[in-house]
Amino acid sequence: MARDHTKIVAWQRAHELTLQLYLLTQAFPKTEVFGLISQIRRAAYSVASNIVEGSARDSKRDYLHFLNIAEASVRETEYFLLLARDLGYISEDQHRDVKHRVDLPVRVRTQTGAVFAPLHGLQRAVTKEAGIPAAFVALLTSALAITLGKYLTALAWKGPWSMVHGPQLRVALSSSSCP
Repeated sequence: MARDHTKIVAWQRAHELTLQLYLLTQAFPKTEVFGLISQIRRAAYSVASNIVEGSARDSKRDYLHFLNIAEASVRETEYFLLLARDLGYISEDQHRDVKHRVDLPVRVRTQTGAVFAPLHGLQRAVTKEAGIPAAFVALLTSALAITLGKYLTALAWKGPWSMVHGPQLRVALSSSSCP
């Protein structure tokens, strides 16, 4: 059952955040094109794209799985913005402008919080529709996928020898007397 993602409030806010972050990162140093700029943009559009992909899935379990990934991407985006501020790529005012936005008449939420609140509500609704077992499986699947992705990324950074020979080769290489 395909859902119209453009009508989902969480997607709308995620899309707005992505557009804002693309503009903000244009002023970053060119040395960050393949670093922080890329990471911020990917994390931001990952929120919206996972909502889109989940909304196109037939099962509630799959939908919830992609919503869980979107939630993790919101948190990742928050960290990258903090890092950009701490590195001096954005000012405290710019960070505050992105971070703060009036979401409800009475209280202020962060912009990523403004994405997260409707996303969290959507997750709860899909969980309720899917039932507890399906929600548990979706959460477990999401956690496994994220953990596996991080593990494979870590292996890739250690080089091809770590995947073939494991820690024994790394120990042998570090203790060798080669110049």
